[in-house]
Order: sequence, then structure tokens, then C-alpha cells
Amino acid sequence: MKEYFSSNEARFIVAHGDITLKDYVSSANILKKINEQIEGVKSRYRYSQDDFIKVIHIVDMDGVYIPDRDIVEADVEEIQYYEDHIEAKGANITAERNKRKGDILYKLRKTGKINGIPYRVYFNSCNLEHVLYGELKDYSDEEKQILSDDFADRYDGKVGEFIEFILSPDIAVQGTHQKTWDYIEKDMNSLKRHTNMHLIFG
Repeated sequence: MKEYFSSNEARFIVAHGDITLKDYVSSANILKKINEQIEGVKSRYRYSQDDFIKVIHIVDMDGVYIPDRDIVEADVEEIQYYEDHIEAKGANITAERNKRKGDILYKLRKTGKINGIPYRVYFNSCNLEHVLYGELKDYSDEEKQILSDDFADRYDGKVGEFIEFILSPDIAVQGTHQKTWDYIEKDMNSLKRHTNMHLIFG
């Protein structure tokens, strides 16, 4: 992204943990919480409001829109994702999590600006690793680091090849931003290997 947007300055905020899953975040306060992140960047880099061109927010879907009946009670430590169901220690708790995150994502996808700055949210399903590496599994932090380093090396200086990859019909959901979100909300699609990140480069 830094290479693609080289005529401007791209800053990345890594939100350790998914902001849409935080206990203190709801559809009522999500815009305020994201604005707090923006204000943090302003302060850190001494930016003014006019320095911002847009905010690009990338989220994992985590199977959030699947029917509750496809959340299976199981003896597992962490939630396990499959392309046709989720296994969780507390199926009801996971269903409630999905409802809350779904409401938050709906609010975000309908939001065009945050505090006057153009804003757009994009998704990876079921998560970033699923889209980039084609395998749906619970990667450790160490595995994620190794894979991300390898991925960065593969596309270093090859932004065109990366865009070609992210545009692949195997993963790219076709249509407008709204249409891609309409698609990912249906059936089991939020567990399938899909992304609309290609729209960032359109």
C-alpha cells in the first residue's frame, strides 16, 4: 500500500486485537472509538485535520454472519473456524458476539466519513491469513510473523503483482463496495475465502 500510495504518506495503525470485538465497543460508540485512533495519529505525527485524505479500515469477518445453528458447541480452547461451521466452547456467547460485531460492521460499512475524514471499511474472510495463504487455521503469532515476512518478500517492489493477486476471481468479491458487503453478509460467505480489498486500488 505504501508503494501504491507513494504520492502520499500512508500510516498504518495496528490495533492489537479486533476493535470490533472489544467488550467496550458497540455500534453506538464505534465511530467515537475509531476517531480516538485517528486523534492518536494526529498527536503522534503532528498532523492537522487537512493532512488526512482518507481512512482505510481492514477487518476480519470471523464468520460473523453465519446462522446461529452453524455455531457448534465443542470442547475447544479457542473458537475454531471451518468453511461450513464454527466450533466454540460457548455457542450462545459466540452467537451474541456475532450479532454485536455484525451490528458494528453494518454501522461502519454505511459510514462515509469519520469526523469529516473520508472513511471506508474493507474485509477479509474468514481472516487475513485465510485470504493470503488459502488455509483456514488458527495460526500462532510466530507463524503469522513468518508468513507475513515471506509474503512481503514475495511482493516487495511488485505492487502490480500484488494487485493482480488480490483481484483474483478465487478471492475477490465482484461489484461495488455495497454489493460486496451485501454478498459477504449472506449464507456462509463470511466463512469462505473472500475479500473486497481490491476495491482499495480501484
